[in-house]
This record gives sequence, structure tokens and C-alpha cells, in this order.
Amino acid sequence: MDSGTDRLVERPPSSRFSYAQMSRFPDYVESYNPTISDINLDETAPNGIEDEVKPTADTAVKVSGGNADVQDKSAQGRNMYFKDGKRRIDYVLAWELDDDDDKHKNRNIKAREIFENNLREEGLQLEEDLTVSKDEEADFMKVHAPYEVLTRYAEILKLKMPVKKNPMKSVSTKLWTKVTGIAKRIYTPFQLNEDQVPHIKRRFTLVYSRDKEYLFDIPEDRDTFFDNATRSRIVNFILRRKSFSKDKNDAYSFGINKMINDNIYTAAYSLHEGHWKPGSASNERKLLFDHWGNWRNMFKVQPLEHVRNYFGAKIGIYFTWLGFYTMMLIPASIVGLVVFIYGIAVAPDSYPAKEICDPKNNFTMCPLCDFQCPYWNLYESCSNAIASRMFDNGGTVFFAIFMSFWGTLFLEFWKRRQASMQYKWDLLDYVREEQPPRPEYLARLENCTHYRMHPITGLKEPHLPFWTKRVPIFLMSYSIMFFLGFLAIAAVFGVIAYRVSVLAALQVLTKDRPTSTNSTLVATTTATIYENASLVTTVTAACINLLIIIILNMIYSRLAFWLTDLECLRTQKEYDDSITLKLFALQFVNYYSSIIYIAFFKGRIIGRPGKYTTMFGARQEECAAGGCLIELCIQLAIIMTGKQLFVNNFTELVLPKLIKMIKRCLSKETKAEKASRASYEKDYKLEAAQTTSLFYEYLEMVLQFGFLTIFVAAFPLGPLFSLINNIIEIRMDSSKMITHLRRPLADRSPDIGIWYSVLYGISRIAIISNAFIIALTSDYIPRMVYLNSYSKDDSLKGYLNHTMSYFNTSDFEGDHRPTYAGSEHIQICRYRDFRNPPWSENAYEFSQLYWHILAARFVFVVVFQNVIVFITGLIAWLIPDVPAQLKVQIRREAYISNEIIIKTELLWAQGKSPEEGEAAIEAISDVGPQYQLDDTGSAKLMFRKSPGNSPEREEENIV
Repeated sequence: MDSGTDRLVERPPSSRFSYAQMSRFPDYVESYNPTISDINLDETAPNGIEDEVKPTADTAVKVSGGNADVQDKSAQGRNMYFKDGKRRIDYVLAWELDDDDDKHKNRNIKAREIFENNLREEGLQLEEDLTVSKDEEADFMKVHAPYEVLTRYAEILKLKMPVKKNPMKSVSTKLWTKVTGIAKRIYTPFQLNEDQVPHIKRRFTLVYSRDKEYLFDIPEDRDTFFDNATRSRIVNFILRRKSFSKDKNDAYSFGINKMINDNIYTAAYSLHEGHWKPGSASNERKLLFDHWGNWRNMFKVQPLEHVRNYFGAKIGIYFTWLGFYTMMLIPASIVGLVVFIYGIAVAPDSYPAKEICDPKNNFTMCPLCDFQCPYWNLYESCSNAIASRMFDNGGTVFFAIFMSFWGTLFLEFWKRRQASMQYKWDLLDYVREEQPPRPEYLARLENCTHYRMHPITGLKEPHLPFWTKRVPIFLMSYSIMFFLGFLAIAAVFGVIAYRVSVLAALQVLTKDRPTSTNSTLVATTTATIYENASLVTTVTAACINLLIIIILNMIYSRLAFWLTDLECLRTQKEYDDSITLKLFALQFVNYYSSIIYIAFFKGRIIGRPGKYTTMFGARQEECAAGGCLIELCIQLAIIMTGKQLFVNNFTELVLPKLIKMIKRCLSKETKAEKASRASYEKDYKLEAAQTTSLFYEYLEMVLQFGFLTIFVAAFPLGPLFSLINNIIEIRMDSSKMITHLRRPLADRSPDIGIWYSVLYGISRIAIISNAFIIALTSDYIPRMVYLNSYSKDDSLKGYLNHTMSYFNTSDFEGDHRPTYAGSEHIQICRYRDFRNPPWSENAYEFSQLYWHILAARFVFVVVFQNVIVFITGLIAWLIPDVPAQLKVQIRREAYISNEIIIKTELLWAQGKSPEEGEAAIEAISDVGPQYQLDDTGSAKLMFRKSPGNSPEREEENIV
């Protein structure tokens, strides 16, 4: 090599194993160490537990063992280094002092010793921090990955790193500048201050190779080439694959996850970068809290690039999806609010409501229960009828159609947005690693006598026979699931029994009874309850139902994990998919069963006066005078808002603060002792970031999406409440991750996984559900049939009488006849149904009008469903998943990557200097079209550059 090429290190030829061989299991990993001899131990401290190095003046603050809070607030910030003040702490392993027997204690010590020796052999550097006082909770082992280890595994993991020069420069045009200027004026109040939150531009990256280091933008301080999230990810990759047993037959005693599961270590985590509290030194964590997790920025856009850099792409994708979903709720909320205001405006003036509220229309209605319930006048349900018309009008149909299109557009635009984020975050060529067996799987099969060769790894693994072991376990698991689902349905029947009994009890109260008391307040209250008995019953039943849902959710969560553990699934992905299916199915039944009952079954099979359909000897409940849609709306409002705005926010926001306050009160630690704790000790006090954390966040939002789409025809304010909830949810989740949890592993994921399929399935179910809600639950179809076929003046005048059937009270059976005084004077009462009158030849049979309306309802369902499915399918087909321009940009980038490597390798082979290689990179100018991605993933053509043109000629190429 020339003397001018000191950045390259000549490596002696050596045999290398493939990535598949060395990266899966510890036997391969331990046998692969091709560059350990290349590490210049003179440049770094020797492997092992490091000797203390005297700090320099520049590192005095970093290594000071004094007040840690003072370090947090100093200009240099929190101490994140070994004792020498030079090597960064990339990972921390913690274990608590053993109180068990000596045999168990010695086993753990030996396992840790073997594991740590294997880490040193891999090139990692360790520094131990042992307990000095009995009051300390744990011992710590700090882990540092030298540059040589990072580069070796960056090559193995095929990480993409930024190159020195960016050959793909985007140049804006005058027209685009004007357009963005208008957009900026609109969105300025919601944008973050770029001086405080600097914009992170996407850099041109290539797959890292140690043989081509001259291509990459490696700074003088090589340790800063890899950011902290990447460093911790590489260290975690090593920790998950090192053995802690010398027994060659014990092939599965490896990995930090297995050691934590066996209580050899109690925690393994990377450090937060500084403190988040006011007054702390500037750091990425504090920046995220100030401009992302802080409530004063709840209406600001999220700094997603900073989130991804700090927490990794997997968490970044979740918050990108949540932010995109929240943004898409804005038009749905506006339309829903307009429909609601329209309903308020037209409700008092609608003919059905007017006729019900007119006392002149003296409709005597049949009793709502047997024996004690009196006959009643229809105008007493005036308020209920007006409230029902607020949600049951022409705007309901429009909103249902709108939300069907909205659901499709949301999913299609999300795919485009996801594609743009995959491009920006280098996730397009993401390949999932072959997952090793779960530690819990190996522990449960420790005494298993059945082994089978795994087709991917080629290793013998413990195996459960399918027919004799797995089938009985799965049958038992899903039988219990069906029982749990039946339990939720049984709870719905319990609430139905409550509604029937309470409504009957309230109906027994007559208007005359309160007059016996001298209290005007009691008399007025009793009369109000009597007049709104149906509303009172519905609201209280919905609150009880919400309480039952919360209790069942607690039971379901525990049992779902227990059942999944019984299934003994091999990999973490199989386990996650199984628990997703169980919890979503159980919560779907739990949350939606009562709503489905009101929407599709209540009041459908009650029979008629004189021949009621009974269940357990009691009449079934029927819809109120205004119909069942208002009851469905109340049920949705209480369950949806109660679950989101109160239950979820309490458990995620209030409860953790209460627990933290209680712990602080019970703690004997003084402020001075707390302030003196090191950074890794402070982080150890935080909650562990569980692998299921994002699972619950996704589940909560998917259930919300179900409420919005499946039953949106009954509750147009649903999108608005969801928008408010999500704005709060983003800040709660972000604040929790920054302040309450240890720093999660910066994992990678290119998409939202199985949740997209669940969302798509819900959007399809929603089309059918809304069609049936409009056709069966609302009065829209009967009104349209009357308006077009029976009305004499093309209005709804007379519609109320048209929907009321007659009943001769002498036809009451003895067991159902009202027995209160004066009931014998009523000869005819009315009830809501389409049946022949008692004087007809086919008395009480369904009338011709009933079959006319039934046919119209089913025609509407078929037409609505097929038209919406066709149009939404057409929309999905017309909107490509990846914008065409983005495809061109991706292909262009791949082409330039190859050209850079080919030309620089040629120059290098010719013995030319790295500066000439850099010039070659600059020579590969991006002569193709330039695009900029918007929030929906659409790529807009900005500029077309022609080689050799002067700046004046470039103006002619503006598109």
C-alpha cells in the first residue's frame, strides 16, 4: 500500500465463514473470529476488566465520581464512559445479590464468568462495578465495543453507512418554492422550530465493507462513526449469541435472554443519553422530551427522524403510523362534526319527531312490561325521539359511505407513506434474522426426549410430537378461548336482564305517585325519571357494561399469555403472532358483543302484544320509541370514550405517577444518595422495556379503528373523540418511553406487521356492518319507502301513524294482561311494527308493507355493499403501493451505488489516491429526475439536471 493510504489496513488472507454459519448459534459464533488478531491492542486498553486509567483534564467531568446530578447539568452532561473517560458504555449487564443457597449462587457466578470470558474473546471490553454497601441493589458489568468489533459486525449485519459524498442532490425550483411557501404559512403553527430541533437529512448510504472503508464518511474520531443506537444493537447481537456453559452437549445455554430468564442476570440494557429534566445538559433524550414528549407541543408534528435515531426503526415506524393515522382522522372528524351539527339542526323539524312530540296525536302505547307496567302516551318520549333524529337522518348514510372510502384511503396512503419511510430509513432490503428458540421454550423442554434436526440451522432441537402433544394442547387452548368468549356474551345477557328489570321497575312509577310527597324536588325528579326511563336504563347499563369489560380484559390478558405459554411455541415471532390472535379475538368479543347485540338483535324477535317471545320466562327488551340507533350511539359513546379517554389514560398516565410517588415515599434513599448514583444505576431503577410494549399500543389503536369504522353510522362524533384521544396518546407514549422506561433496543422493522392485515379485515367488515346498521337499525329505509311509495304529498307527514300497528287489549293473555287499576278501560293500544290490525282477516300477521320494507332493506344492503366494495377496490388498484417516481428513485440509487463501487475500485486497482476516488464519486452526478416525498408517500418531480449545463441553462430545465 502507498504511504498515502494509511486509512486502509492490509489484512492477511484468512478463511471466513458465511453469515448464515456464524450468526445463528453460539457454536458457529465462537468458532468465527477472523479479525481478533487484527485488533491493535496498543491503541486500546486490553480486553478484560479494565485497569483504571487516570483521567485527563478533558475528561475530568466525565469520570468524576461525585454528584451525578451535577454531571447531568454540566456542559459535558452525564457520564457515559468507563473510568478512563474515553471508552463509551455501550451496554450494561446487571445482576442482583443472590440470597439463594450456595449451589444456586455458585452456578450463577460460574455462568456469568464463562459468558463474560466469551465476550472478551469476541473483542468486547468489560468493566465491573461491584457492590460496596449492602444497601446497593445490584452489581453491574459495563460493556464497550471497540471500533474493530463494530466494523466486523457491521459487515456481518450488512448495515448501511453514509458515504463521503452524496451524488444524489435534490434541487428545488421556483414554482415548488412558491407552493411550499403557501403550505408553510398554513402549517407553520404545527411545525417544530428547526433551530431547536435540527432537520436530519437523509444521506446516501452503502452496505458497509471493511475492504471499502475509503468510500465511507469516517470521522477522525472513529468511535463516533457508529451512532449510539447502532452500537447498542451490535452489542445486543453479540450478547444474544454467546454461550454461558462449557458443556458442548448443552447447545442451548446461550444468549442474554436465556440468562435473564434463568435469573443469572436481572437486566441488560443500553443507557439513556443524559437526563430529560429541565436544567440538564443538552442531549438527544432531553431534546425528545422537550419537543416530543412535552405536553406544550401536543399540537406539533413529531420529530420522527430523531425518534428513529434514538429508539430505532421499529418504534419509529409505530409513531409514524400513529401520527399518520391521527392526521387522517382530521378530515373524518370535520365531516363527522358537520354531520352531527346537521343532525342537530334538522332533528326538531323532522316530521317523525314533530308528530311524536305533538300531544294532539294521542297515541296510547301498549305496556313495556307485563302486569305492573301501565299504558303510556307516545308524546312522553319526545326528547328521546328528537335525540334519535340527531343521529338517524340522511347525513348518516352519507357519513357511512364517506368512512368506507376513508378506511380504504387510509390504508392505501399508509402503504405509500410506509414505502417512503422504508426508503428514508434504509429498510427496503430488510431481511429478518432466523430466530433462535425462545429461552422459555428450551426451559419447558429441558427434559424432553424427542429431538429433531432443524431444517435451517441443522442442529438437533427438542421437539414436541404433533399428534400426541401439540394437538391436545391446541384443542385445550382454543376450547378455553371459546369459553372465555362465551363468558363475554353471557355478561351481555346479564346486562340485558338488568335493563329489562330496571326498565320495568321505573315504568311502575306513575305520575300520580310523586304527588303524595311534599317535596317538589322529589316529585320533579321522579317524574323526570319516569319520562326518561329508557334513557336512564340505557346509560346505567352501558356504564355497568364498561366496568364488566374492564374486569374481563384483566382476566383475558392473563389467561391469553398463560394459554400461549402452554402451547410451547419455538420462536418469538410464533409466540407474538399467537398472543396477537388470542388477545385481539377476546377483546373483539368483549368490546363489541354488547354493541352488536343492540345494532342487530335488540327489538328484532320480541314478538307482539298478546304473543311476546320470552326468554327464561321474561319478555325480551324492545327498542325505545325513537328506535335502537340512539341506544347504540349511547353505548358506543360510553364504551369508546370511557375506554380511551378515562381507562387507558388513567392506567398509562396517572397510575405510573401514583406508583412512582408511592415508591418515592417508601424509599429510604436520601436525595444525596440518589444524586450520587451513576447513570447506569439510575436507568436500572426505571421500568424494563418489554417486548410486548408496542403490542398493547397497536391493539389499543386497532380496537379504536374498529369502533370508528364498524359502527360509525351510529356515532359521527367518534372520529373527533378518537382524534383528541390520539393527540393525548402520542404525548403519553412518548413521555413514557423517555422518562419511565429503560432505553429499548434500537430494533429494526420495515412495517407494522400483522396489524395491517387486521386493519384491512376490519375495513371490509365495516362495509357490511354499516350497510346492515342503516338498513335494519335506523329508520332510513322505512322513511324512504314511505316517502317514495305511500306519501300523498312527497313528505313524511303521516309517517308516524304509518309505522304504528293496532292491538285489541282484549287479546292479551291472562299472564300478560296489565293488572293496575284503570287498565280495563283501554280497548286499543299501539305498538311499533308493520302488522295487520285486529279487524283484518289475517289479524296480527305481517302486512304487505312489512315485506315491501324488508325487500327494500336487503336490496339496499346488497347494492351498498357491492358498490362500496367495487369503488374501494378500484381506489386501491388505482393508488399504487409504491409511487412510480419513488421506484425510479430507488432504481437510480441502486445504479449509482454500483457505479460508485465499480469506478472507485478501478481507481484503487490502478494505485490512485483516495482523493481521486472521492473525485470519482463527485463525477457520478445525478442526471436523472429529482423527487421529494410528501407525507402521503407521493414523490413530486422537482428538477431535471442535464450534464454540462451552466446555472443559467439549468433554469430552462425546471419542471
